[in-house]
Amino acid sequence: MIPFRISFRPGISLYEQVVYTVKRAIISGQLRPGEPFPSVRVLSKELKINPNTAHKVVTQLVSEGLLEVRVGTGTVVAAPGPSTAAERSRLLTGELEQLVVEAKKMGMNLPDVQDALAQHWQRLSSSNEPDKGD
Repeated sequence: MIPFRISFRPGISLYEQVVYTVKRAIISGQLRPGEPFPSVRVLSKELKINPNTAHKVVTQLVSEGLLEVRVGTGTVVAAPGPSTAAERSRLLTGELEQLVVEAKKMGMNLPDVQDALAQHWQRLSSSNEPDKGD
């Protein structure tokens, strides 16, 4: 059983959609550190994706430090590691650029984007963790 839900959208690679969905589940607290993560076989079967794609997803998430492989146990959600604000900001450069371009294309101004961002931030914030962004 997959511990998160995903609805595939056309035009975006399955790989990117699964990676994003898992990241979102981890950030929102739906997947917690130490919890088991589905095997490549289970991921492939449940999501009806190619096993190579499922393997690529797990490999990417392990390389980003979101999952860890434990011998004898399997793959689990990793505990978040320490990082500086500059490192975290650098990781979002591409996504922020895309957001700004799309917002400008739609004629949004900065306060509109900030309001939309704040709404999404609140929706994804874990109810049992203090909000580190405030």
